[in-house]
Amino acid sequence: MNATMRRVVIGTVAASMAVTLAACGKAGDKKSSDNSSSSSSGSKTGSIGLLLPDSVTTRYEKFDKPYFEAKVKQLCSGCDVQYANANANATTQAQQVSTMITKGVKVIVISAQDSAAIKSSIQQAVDKGIKVVAYDRLAQGPVSAYVSFDNVKVGELQGQALLTALGSKATKSSKIVMINGDDNDPNAGQFKKGAHSVLDGKVNIAYEQSGLWKDTVAAQKMSAAITQLGAKNIAGVYSANDGMAGGIATTLKGAGISGIPLTGQDAELAAIQRIVSGTQSATVYKAFKPEAEAAATLAVDLLQGKSISSLATSTQTSGSGDKVPSQLLTPVSVTKANIKDTVVKDGLYTVAQICTTQYASACKAAGLQ
Repeated sequence: MNATMRRVVIGTVAASMAVTLAACGKAGDKKSSDNSSSSSSGSKTGSIGLLLPDSVTTRYEKFDKPYFEAKVKQLCSGCDVQYANANANATTQAQQVSTMITKGVKVIVISAQDSAAIKSSIQQAVDKGIKVVAYDRLAQGPVSAYVSFDNVKVGELQGQALLTALGSKATKSSKIVMINGDDNDPNAGQFKKGAHSVLDGKVNIAYEQSGLWKDTVAAQKMSAAITQLGAKNIAGVYSANDGMAGGIATTLKGAGISGIPLTGQDAELAAIQRIVSGTQSATVYKAFKPEAEAAATLAVDLLQGKSISSLATSTQTSGSGDKVPSQLLTPVSVTKANIKDTVVKDGLYTVAQICTTQYASACKAAGLQ
């Protein structure tokens, strides 16, 4: 090979190496870019804490938790959910927030057992850079978002259901027993406000107490109301939720009181069965799946640094004065007439689950079988 040809070959090899190195460099750059993309706001992963208030209310463990976890997994396959239940103990829930902080979660979704007591714990989480979403109950403190139903509307639906069930007996002299939720839960005040806006001036709220969201407490309050007012003088009962309505229904039965309206909330299976059998007149259905999925979507978006303005389109003010971007869903009143078109249609319960042997004849009469 002569000198001229050797120079040509060497030059060609050098150029080829340069191209190869450049290509390797670009591939490396692309890989680096991909890695950067995987940690960008659109695909960031991490742990999300879910803290629910109690296990007495059946919805939380049976519906909210699995719906929330499934939606998080759908939106962020690399995210995981750390779960804890306060079992109706505010101190326990505060400890659970501390545990979530230690675990390094990026977002905490919390349904506060006590909205005021949890404020300092929420502040601690936010100080560590953790975003907090208030779920179903608006906790105090610097929360980033809130998802729930229109709680005043819930109370209005309950009040109207009671009046409708009373019919011609809805007079200013009709004595109504009102068992509200826990005063430490801001939702309870909103339910109460909505119910009073409908009932005041149309019936006589002759006895009103808090049932603390506990069936046992509500049963005791109902017993006290019967003693104070007389069994024959009670025209109807407002119960702020289905759990308490269960305790109230038992007390009414024990006192030989039947055929009077009794409200509720949460569309628990036992409440639907009571409605079918006539021992409860109505409940309020707050579809668990869209609420849980909305909370999961907010949590993932906050974790990934995305804007939540298109989801949280309204603002609610908490007990601590914080203005919180909020997503409020629409509740639905459920009576015997629309069980099939609400909780059955949505797949919350099947007819078979509602219409067990005990309720078979009542279901048939209600058109469910």
